[in-house]
Amino acid sequence: MSSHKDLQKLTVPGLLISLGIIYGDIGTSPLYVFKAILASTIPFHSNVTAPINELIILGGVSLIVWTLTMQTTIKYVVITLQADNKGEGGIFSLFSLVRRKAKWLIVPAVVGGCALLADGIITPPISISSAIEGLQPLYPHIHTMTIVIIILVALFLIQQFGTSLVGKAFGPIMFIWFSMMGFLGIMYIAKMPWIFKALNPYYGIKLLITDPNAFIVLGAVFLCTTGAEALYSDLGHCGRSNIRVSWIYVKTCLILNYLGQGAWLMQHAGHPLSDKINPFFELMPQWFLLFGIGVATVATVIASQALISGSFTLIAEAVRLNLWPKVRINYPSEQKGQLYVPSVNWLLCGGCVGVVLLFQSSDNMTAAYGLSITIAMLMTSILVSRYLKKRKVPSYIIWIFLLVYMTIEGTFLASNLGKFVNGGWFTLSVGLVLFSVMWTWHTARKIRNRYVKFIEIDDYFNILKELSDDESVPKYASQLVYLTSANFDTEIESKIIYSILQKQPKRADVYWLVHVDVVDEPYKCEYEVDFLVPNKLIRVDFKLGFRVEQQINLLFRKVVEELVKNGEVDITSKYTSLNKHKIVGDFRFVVIEKVLSRSHNLSFYESFVMAYYKYLKKMSLSEERGFGLDLSFVTVEKVPLMLSSPEAVDIHRIRR
Repeated sequence: MSSHKDLQKLTVPGLLISLGIIYGDIGTSPLYVFKAILASTIPFHSNVTAPINELIILGGVSLIVWTLTMQTTIKYVVITLQADNKGEGGIFSLFSLVRRKAKWLIVPAVVGGCALLADGIITPPISISSAIEGLQPLYPHIHTMTIVIIILVALFLIQQFGTSLVGKAFGPIMFIWFSMMGFLGIMYIAKMPWIFKALNPYYGIKLLITDPNAFIVLGAVFLCTTGAEALYSDLGHCGRSNIRVSWIYVKTCLILNYLGQGAWLMQHAGHPLSDKINPFFELMPQWFLLFGIGVATVATVIASQALISGSFTLIAEAVRLNLWPKVRINYPSEQKGQLYVPSVNWLLCGGCVGVVLLFQSSDNMTAAYGLSITIAMLMTSILVSRYLKKRKVPSYIIWIFLLVYMTIEGTFLASNLGKFVNGGWFTLSVGLVLFSVMWTWHTARKIRNRYVKFIEIDDYFNILKELSDDESVPKYASQLVYLTSANFDTEIESKIIYSILQKQPKRADVYWLVHVDVVDEPYKCEYEVDFLVPNKLIRVDFKLGFRVEQQINLLFRKVVEELVKNGEVDITSKYTSLNKHKIVGDFRFVVIEKVLSRSHNLSFYESFVMAYYKYLKKMSLSEERGFGLDLSFVTVEKVPLMLSSPEAVDIHRIRR
């Protein structure tokens, strides 16, 4: 596995990896952006655009170029990539950097994460549909929906096997894709070089001021930068230097292609165009069309793969930050950062197929696309401003940053709100459902923790030692391990003491307390050991990064092996017949599951949250499975989470 320092180095393999996994979404946007801009000129109940005028072409190209410059280059490539969490990026990595500064930052983090996940449901269908629909001029009766659904299902099917093998080809293929786009653009720019005047922001501003459909146009223009979040999310896979250098090439090819599309449209200025016309494919010579569509299709599949992998990473981070129910996470290959979340995979698959069936064409999808990702970008801006404050950047610079990007993204959000009735409601609804899950899981944990009672552990040192030595009590296990949520080694949950001493007295040779602390550094994996009562009560604190797999069974075993090797503990069985043969004693984990009592005084809101949480809990992995414990050595004890004391009960004794 490469170190983070190695990833920051500028290398040719690093540049190729960047091309392969980062720019899929933003790199396939030329397939549909200008088509969406032209759609804003289609009169109601018509299948042709209004006559194409010079301003919509020059203004459209100008807005695209300056959106890529202001939004993608300056905000993400220059500023946001600075928010490096030990080599990792993404909205939850950014949240981990700043969460201790203000508790309310959980809101933009959760909203942004949900918006990105919602975006993951519509991006693969729109990208692949845009490519496959390029076949329609050649084969007018082709059923593109069927082909798109087959590709999507196949893509989700292969996730469980890992993509490390085909992933090695992603970089070279995307290099071919960007080179092809740039070359196609140059062909038409050469015929009409004065299209370069579209780089002047004057034309974009004039279009926004004079065109009555300016807000609709702006909503379409925004699609050119929808993949900008991926630049930051994949920081850990590629490194800042590789992303910044490769972006120069990618942006150049994108702009050349958009200029080429503008030049082609200039040749048709003054004429209406069919809504089936896609300027991107019109750049291709007839003999090249099938090959070009093939490359476009592969590029959109790669873009979809990158987004699916990003969704898996987001969910895995959310689970470890206690923002999502525990779900099964598999690691199908040895490739760093590659994981597979079955539940999310099939939810995304169902959502993507549903999008294709619901919207049927890329035109209808673009009319619904962009609303959720705008919200995600706004949330990132808020978190970045807090990061800049943490880095002691002068306040006036932070306020300028906020003013500029709240204005830009607020305007894009306003322009995209018009998409709500055209299908934007779909991704917004998905985002709201995801938000309800994250917020409920987070809030319910706070409610539960409010009623967890901690006691001083040193009050029980003597009795635990006496119980361990009391041969009149049947031995429960040689080594008894409890998972504790107590942050301090001086405390312990009262329920653990109740479990050991009262529920069923549990005699053991050694009692272990294991605590897991999820820290802000992504890949930190350390532990501390406190011998509270030598050879009787030992506490192990794991400090794990939010991207580290929480395989507590394996981690604890590794710790015990090191302690035995150092002579700090003796885990040999105390049974006489086994001890003389140096047989290792048995280990047993006890997981205490706190069950909500019927006796409670919660508000209506908290009651609703806990009811929803109970439903989510049933569908999630159990605590023991979530921590990767060997189920054959685990006992689960359900204890009531008392929310009111007996003193609160009003009852009177009748004496005879």
